Amino acid sequence: MSNTLDNVFGLSSQALGLWQRRSEVLASNIANADTPNYQARDIDFHQALQQASGESQTLALSTPSAGQLDPATQSTDSLKYRVPLQPSMDGNTVDTQVEQASFASNMVHYQASLSFINSAIQSLRLAINGGGQS
Repeated sequence: MSNTLDNVFGLSSQALGLWQRRSEVLASNIANADTPNYQARDIDFHQALQQASGESQTLALSTPSAGQLDPATQSTDSLKYRVPLQPSMDGNTVDTQVEQASFASNMVHYQASLSFINSAIQSLRLAINGGGQS
């Protein structure tokens, strides 16, 4: 069933999950704005969506030799540390205004993905019902 839904919704369902995960990360950053030494994090959305879609633009090493990094063993986590614009004295890298702006932007993307999925569902319902004929 999941394969069928992926065919219908494309990457929208995966993007929706990524937007949700990013909102959780950003909310955590905002909640820890006054925590000493807290490091703000964010999701590399482009990398995460590539992983979700199965696309990879990295070239694998054919035969890694001693001293080379094997890409197969490297972490593919899309959660990255945010580079602070204005570091604080207590080591906290959360900039509340940047986080709030990112959170608001993220919610717009989340709503857009949700609207697209809703319209796809409405189109399917319309097709199943025969074009609205009873």
